Amino acid sequence: MGAEAATTNMTASQLYAALKRDLIDGRFTAGQKLAITVLRQRYGVGLSPLRETLNRLAAYGLLEQENQRGFRVPALKRAELDDIADLRRRLEGLALAQALQAGGDEWEAGLLAAFHRLKRADETPGQLEHWEQMHLQFHRHLLEPCGSAWLLRFIEQLHDQFDRYRRMAPANDTIRDTLNLQHGQLVELAMARDIPAARALLEEHIRLSHEVARGACREDRNSPEEGD
Repeated sequence: MGAEAATTNMTASQLYAALKRDLIDGRFTAGQKLAITVLRQRYGVGLSPLRETLNRLAAYGLLEQENQRGFRVPALKRAELDDIADLRRRLEGLALAQALQAGGDEWEAGLLAAFHRLKRADETPGQLEHWEQMHLQFHRHLLEPCGSAWLLRFIEQLHDQFDRYRRMAPANDTIRDTLNLQHGQLVELAMARDIPAARALLEEHIRLSHEVARGACREDRNSPEEGD
């Protein structure tokens, strides 16, 4: 067995998921150049699967590929964040309107379950990563019946890009409390099939989250750090 094959039991999909999660969570500094040798040690993987994963993440927009110079974590840019937030409002508003028209009893039951899991996570201190997962599942389920797989793919990519900013921003407990309350209000409006009110609330929800995420757009967060 070659040296690469013996380095890890992690599959390509697991490596992609792990590195993607670490990029979104802010485990690497914005602007940082990623050293291949350091990444191989960190994730315990061979060169070929690592390069494949880095190329996939660059195509997805979570890394920047430099000609013959490797990969770098994208800087946190206010203009880019504003663009992402604007697209989220447009596409998620469209998806929500379609979901409320198409969602049935099973979707309603699943939405209630997703909301209760999120609410329990809200009330459990020190479980931020669990809350993030429940939050993602709630928003995914809310839009799931929209009927367009491509629309959902675009929204998920925008969520990932947006969350990279949001997780790097300083906490704002006042806005966070309002956002948490809005999850319950979204459920009520969804159950009532009140499309105009639900869409307006979702757009306000994204606007408030955008306000928090802007806190990540500081010059001291954008300075590159060279890897080994």
